Amino acid sequence: MVFLIILGVFLWIAVALWPAFIARNKGYSFILFWILGWFISWILTLLLALVVPRKSQPPLYATPAERTAPSGSADNPTQSTGPLDQ
Repeated sequence: MVFLIILGVFLWIAVALWPAFIARNKGYSFILFWILGWFISWILTLLLALVVPRKSQPPLYATPAERTAPSGSADNPTQSTGPLDQ
């Protein structure tokens, strides 16, 4: 009986890692989501991790000019303001 309880606790901890990895890939705190999944409910935390937007993604209400890369970046080399362009 004690073995089953210990196994259940370890499984609960392991399953709580799933939403934590998803949240980490979206730019959120791994530890925070792991603790939420462990203490609250891994199912609710998984739903939360799937619903929250990526931190690096621009908001939906941003204008097209705000969504483009800043000048001089590697994504937009034509607008470089480096020392050779002056």
